[in-house]
Parts: sequence; structure tokens; C-alpha cells
Amino acid sequence: MYYPQELIDQVQQNNDIVDVINEYIPLTKKGANYVCLCPFHQDSNPSLMVSRQKQLFKCFACGEGGNVITFLQKYDSKTFVEAVQTLAERAGIKLPENYSGEYSKENQDKKQRLIECNTEAARYFYALLRSSEGKKGFDYFKKRELSDETMKKFGLGFADINGNLVAHLKKQGFTDKEILDSGLGTHDERNGLRSKFWNRVMFPIKNQAGKVIGFGGRVLGDGEPKYLNSPETSIFNKSTNLYAFDLAKASRSQYFILCEGYMDVIALHQAGFNMAVASLGTAFTPGQANIIRRYAKDIYLSYDSDGPGVKAAIRAAKICREFNLSCKVINMSPYKDPDEFIKALGKEEYQKRIDEAKNAFIFEIGVLRKQYDPSDPDENTRYDMEVAALLSEMKDEVARTNYIKACAKEMGITESSLSSMVAKEASKNRRFAQTPVLKNGIHEKKDDSAVKPQQLMLTYLAEYPSIYPQIENIITPEDFTDATYREVAVKFFEDVRNGVASPARMVSMFEDEEIQNKVSDMFTSYLNGIEKKEEKENALVDIIYRLKANALEEMKNGTGALDPAVFMKKKKELMEIRRIKIQLPE
Repeated sequence: MYYPQELIDQVQQNNDIVDVINEYIPLTKKGANYVCLCPFHQDSNPSLMVSRQKQLFKCFACGEGGNVITFLQKYDSKTFVEAVQTLAERAGIKLPENYSGEYSKENQDKKQRLIECNTEAARYFYALLRSSEGKKGFDYFKKRELSDETMKKFGLGFADINGNLVAHLKKQGFTDKEILDSGLGTHDERNGLRSKFWNRVMFPIKNQAGKVIGFGGRVLGDGEPKYLNSPETSIFNKSTNLYAFDLAKASRSQYFILCEGYMDVIALHQAGFNMAVASLGTAFTPGQANIIRRYAKDIYLSYDSDGPGVKAAIRAAKICREFNLSCKVINMSPYKDPDEFIKALGKEEYQKRIDEAKNAFIFEIGVLRKQYDPSDPDENTRYDMEVAALLSEMKDEVARTNYIKACAKEMGITESSLSSMVAKEASKNRRFAQTPVLKNGIHEKKDDSAVKPQQLMLTYLAEYPSIYPQIENIITPEDFTDATYREVAVKFFEDVRNGVASPARMVSMFEDEEIQNKVSDMFTSYLNGIEKKEEKENALVDIIYRLKANALEEMKNGTGALDPAVFMKKKKELMEIRRIKIQLPE
């Protein structure tokens, strides 16, 4: 941890999650908990639950969850340290300044100076664009039909041909090292320190919190490269940031539009499509997909309609599928990109193209179809098998089945034929196990029985920590077969024994946002339709039985040989669990 755990606990204990969230979003009491519209997705019915007892929040629609610290991280795009500092200030707690690591005060101060350096550069470029020296940059943007309001919204600027930025930054008190580390300057023996950007129109790049972390610059004239981005720095990582994401996130849209370039994004925003973003001079990355899926489940690709754009769209679509993002491709024919399209046909026609956007996988097999001669039976067969090979790569059984149905219709073949080809490809390449089928032909649902009892057991223990003495000789952390659940169980069981159990504290054990959501799930599950005390007690016994049974099965199927006598002993102990009685508190 970047601060001692005891200090983080103190900060959390002095900031009741209900009070904090209520300062941002009005909460309504519902039973023992509170609810509100979820700010992390387009919510029409209150989906976000806040528990005062557990000091956790959880959205049962989009899956976001965590404690009071992670709420500020997600809602205000704060770093962990920034969230802790905000809450400490709110509670009047003084934080030490001598902690170490990536988030030490020294490193945070350095990063803050780099942000300030980039921010000052943005001001300089912005002012220069509107001066006589920046006239050709201003004329360029006007020729691209950008309004003054749009140029102001995106903070567009101009880097002068003489590259006077370095001298300006030095006057503002920034050192040579800070100018170099910010990515705004370059150094060589002949010229010394000089500006990286000159004779270019400038596009400030901001992080999710709206702070300037880098720039993109388009050359005016015939210089190379046409577009130049800031280098990677301690505050700027191309693969985990998106252009205009701070603005698109604020739109609270149910989807994002992903473009290739700055001007495409700006043109779409000017036309009212405020959910448009772009990757930063690189192909779409898993890190960028991970950012998007925190705020929306749907993404529309608005890439160039030329060959490279089509290939980029197919690559991006595959990444989206890996992150469970529903992906569609916008057809901009006969125009090359969104900027050209909007200028030629307007926003109403672009909205129609959004409404008519094609599923990205169907788009991909349509592109593939053009590579084969439809009049040649052998070519048709090769095409069908290539589609089957693509389908066989899908790991999710339900998604694969649905795609087989859709693709069979698109390809003009029977669903059973395509299913058979997919199974053949899967078996040949061992990409996924054969789908089990019951006698009636219905696919078996994938069994999640191993994880659910682990989740419910931790939820019960969080709700009723006083039951621990009744189960401590029955359940151990080793019964949790999932590695993350086991890690949480070890610590939570220890805290329960010591009388300091806190689900919110468990969330803070992890830095990864996905794992934080997973930990939040562990303590916010529920049993449908079970309200009476006796029914809850019986359900708890069943959960313990399933937990132990799954753990025993894991031992039996594990890499190490399980002694038959030990197995039979444990099997007998398992049968005895059905006879135990657990008393929940009134």
C-alpha cells in the first residue's frame, strides 16, 4: 500500500460511504440499504446499492462496485492517492508526507509538475493560434469548418515555426529536465534544448480527469511526419488513454464511437455526437477497451472506409469481443471518414448510419467473402471453413451459439451445417471443449457452482460475523478454490476472529479495478426469495455443503494424488454437514 493500511482504515472509518456518495448523488433508503441511479452507466431505474453496514456500493446492472475510496476513483477519475487525500481532508485527518513508492509525495509532485508544464504549453499554443503569428493555423481550422466554440472546447492551438515554447516555459519557472520529461522538448548536442513541436496545429490530449498530459500536432505544409504525438512519459501512456475521453465520458452515453483521428472526433462532437473518441496514433489496444467498458457496453467503429481502415476495424472488433463489448461498424460509404461524411451529408444522415450499423463480426465475414469467388464451389467451401475457424475461437458458449445462427443466415447455409464445421475446427485446434448436449438436444448451461457458494459464504459472514465460531472448525480458506476468493478469505477470516471485519477494507487490498469489482461482488450477493430466518439458516448449511463438496472435488481432480482413505474420510465428513444446525442472530 502507498499509505499504511492502518491509516487507510482510519480514513475509511471516518468517511461513511452513505454520507459521501449522498454528497454526489441523492440516495434513497430502501430496507437496510440505500439506492440511487448509477452514475457509471445510463441508468433509468435505481441500480446502485449502497450498504452502510458493509461500507460498500454495488451496481447490479453494470457491475461497478467498491468502497468509499474506489467510488471517488471511479466517479471523479482520481488516483488511489488522490481519493485518499480527498477523504482525509474531508475528515480532518493529516496524512504523512514521507511514504515511498510510485505514489510517494515526491513522485506525485514530479507528475504534478509535468501536468502543469503541459497545461502551460496548452495555454501558450491556445493564445498563439489566436495571434497574428498563428493566423495560418487558425485559417487551417476554419477551412476545416470548425466553429470558435469547438476550437475553444478542445483547446486547439498552434506551435510557431520558431519553436519558442521552450523559452516561454523557462520564463514560467520550469527546468530543462521538466521540459524534457514532459515530452515538450528534445535535446541534441548541436541545438541544445528545443521545442519538440513547431509549425503545427496542436491538439491537447487530456486524461480522464481532464488534465493535459500530452499533445498531438499536425504539420502545416509538406513536413514529416504529418502527425506527431508526445512521447511516452510518466503521465502519458498512449495505450491506456483515448483522445477526448474526458468529454465523451461526461456525455453519459450508452455507447462510444471510436474513430481514427483527432479531426474525426472533433467533427463528430461539433455535430452533436459527444461520445466520440480516438486512439492516440496507435491501433486500438486492450488497455483502451478496458477503459471504455467501465462506462459503456457498446462501441461503434467509425474508421476510415479504405483498406487500412477496414483492417484496423477488424482488429479493434476482436479486442472488443475479448472485453465483452458489443461492437458495430458504421458504414460511411461513399466517404472516407466521419469528417468528410458529416460535411457532405450532415448529422441526421450520420445518425441513420449509426442506427443501421452492422455487427462487427458480420462485417468481418462480409469483408472475407470478397476474397472468394462465389461461383466456385471449392472457394465457397474454403470461405465457409474460414468463418467456422473464426467462430471456433469464441470461448463463450452462448455467444458462439448466437453467432452461428446469425452467420448461417448471412452465409446462406443451414445452422446445423455451420455448427458441425465449427465443432470440427474446434476439435482440430483444441480451441474449446466440445459443448455437452443433453438427450433432449438442449445445451447444458455452463456450471458456475464452484464460485457461487464461495461468494455467498463471504456475504453471509459479512452480514452475520457472529456466526464465525459456529463454522470456524468446518470452513477454512483452503475450501475456496478461486485464488482471489481464497486470498480474501484468509484475511477476512482473520479480521472476523479479531472482531475488526470490514468488507470495505478487503477492497483496498487490491489495486486492479477488475479485482476490486470482484471483491465487491463477494460481499454483495443475495439469495432470491429467502427472507425468513429459518430459511436463511437452511440455505447457509446448503452453501457450506456445496463449498466443501466443490473443494473436495478440486482436491480429487488436482495434480497431486489424493489418498483413497483420506478421500473417504473427507467424504464422510461432508455427509455430516447436512446434519449441522447454525443459528443466525435475531
